[in-house]
Amino acid sequence: MWERIKRVVRHRWAGESSRVVGPDMLKRFTQQVAKSEQQHSGEVRICIEAALPNSYLLRAGSMRVITRQRALAQFGKLRVWDTENNNGVLIYLLLADRAIELVADRGLNRLVTPQDWQSMVQSLGSAIHSGHIEAGLVQAIDAVSAVLVRHFPLQAGSVRPNELPDQPNVQ
Repeated sequence: MWERIKRVVRHRWAGESSRVVGPDMLKRFTQQVAKSEQQHSGEVRICIEAALPNSYLLRAGSMRVITRQRALAQFGKLRVWDTENNNGVLIYLLLADRAIELVADRGLNRLVTPQDWQSMVQSLGSAIHSGHIEAGLVQAIDAVSAVLVRHFPLQAGSVRPNELPDQPNVQ
C-alpha cells in the first residue's frame, strides 16, 4: 500500500517532459532516427513520458512490470506494429523512474531473443539512471539500429518508405 502511495507521489511530482527534453534535443533525436532508418528497413519510434497515468500507478506489481505494460500499450497506440515487415521498435523512456524499455514487433522478435533485448535494456539503463537522458537515448537508438541493420539491412538501390514519424512522441 505504501509503495503505491510513494509511487503516485513520485510520478505526480515528476513535472513535464519538456523540462528535461527540450526542442533542440528532440530535433537531434529526430535526425538520429532518420539517419538510422537510411541503413535498414525497420522503423524506430521513441516515446518519452514524464510520469505514468494514475491507472498504471495504482496497479499491483513491480514498477518494472508496470513500466513494461505501459511500453506495450504505447507500442500499440503509436502503431509501431503497423509496418510492412513487422520490424518496428519502440524505445520507451519513463522519466519519473529513469526507466527504459524496448518493444519490438514480431518480425524482429523472431530473430532476437528476449534475453538479448533484456541485456540491451540493462546496459542502456545505466546512462539514464545516472541522469544522462540524451546519452542514454542516443545509445538506445544506436543499439536498436545495429540490430535492425544486422537483420533487416536496406538493400542497395531499394526505396525505403518512411512508415512512421521520426519525431519522438513526448507526453
